[in-house]
Amino acid sequence: MNASVGVVGGGAWGTALAQMLASDGSEVLLWAREAEVVESVNTAHRNAQFLPSATLHHTIRATGDLADLAALPVLLMVTPAQHLGAVLGVLAPQGSDVVLCAKGIEAGTGRLMSDVASSAAPGAALAVLSGPTFAHEVAGGLPTAVTLACTGGEDQWARLSPVIARPAFRPYYSSDVIGASIGGAVKNVLAIACGVVDGLGLGANARASLISRGFAEMQRFGLALGAEAETLAGLSGLGDLVLTCTSADSRNYALGMALGRQGDKPGGAAALLAERSTVAEGAFSAPVLADLAAAKGVPMPIVAGVAALLAGTVSPRELVAQLLARPLRAESALG
Repeated sequence: MNASVGVVGGGAWGTALAQMLASDGSEVLLWAREAEVVESVNTAHRNAQFLPSATLHHTIRATGDLADLAALPVLLMVTPAQHLGAVLGVLAPQGSDVVLCAKGIEAGTGRLMSDVASSAAPGAALAVLSGPTFAHEVAGGLPTAVTLACTGGEDQWARLSPVIARPAFRPYYSSDVIGASIGGAVKNVLAIACGVVDGLGLGANARASLISRGFAEMQRFGLALGAEAETLAGLSGLGDLVLTCTSADSRNYALGMALGRQGDKPGGAAALLAERSTVAEGAFSAPVLADLAAAKGVPMPIVAGVAALLAGTVSPRELVAQLLARPLRAESALG
């Protein structure tokens, strides 16, 4: 097999990206940690564990050995955000274009994925791919558009865009890696909050209001870290936010909905997270994001409330009551 593109991560999103890339007959090498996923992809052309709805193209081959991908010119990193640094450290790509597809903030350090990757793989040319992308829809060939933010500017974009673009998968260029990284991390936390609202049965008005105020928090935090307002209002910010805050296909929204259904009961997050086989990155990002915002003096009451809910110090109904009881002020005012 003469693949030029490797996808690192055999979960639903990694498998969907491999399927999308192989849709034109391109050969794609997919790394998965689970031996059963490697076996299923190579023998049955399916990922029964993480993406059972898709029959995979025959030009996708799976491996459990990271060394098989190390020399490929383009690598899409789709491991969970909390494992990105460790996997990249083992992979140690040199001179490759490394496209970061995981969305989150590293717990314990507060680093964005771009910062984690630049430390773990200093010899790689980094890019961030982010936008409204449910795995099963991408795997099924349904259309979407994404942001591809390149640290190497338009030269890197010229290399990567033909490799990644497909008729139903349209990337748009950006040089704002920070903005693309922040949008993907913050929207996960806000999706938990929207799930809580729907789990409590508070209606579409409440959800729309929360999305709007959550977007204001995303903008404040992003601008404080040097992101561009246009990026946050684009596909990797507002676009991804709307998607994940309005559908149970979002793992973060589904977690919030399950929490919301507990009503006045605090402390249910740990049990819900323990019983899930897939990762809701917002649960890891919320406390880190809340601490970062507080340290920088950026008001993010929704994010802080989600962090408190996950820590078990407030119930879902108390969280909503606290947000509604905040002081009245102008919509454009901070907080």
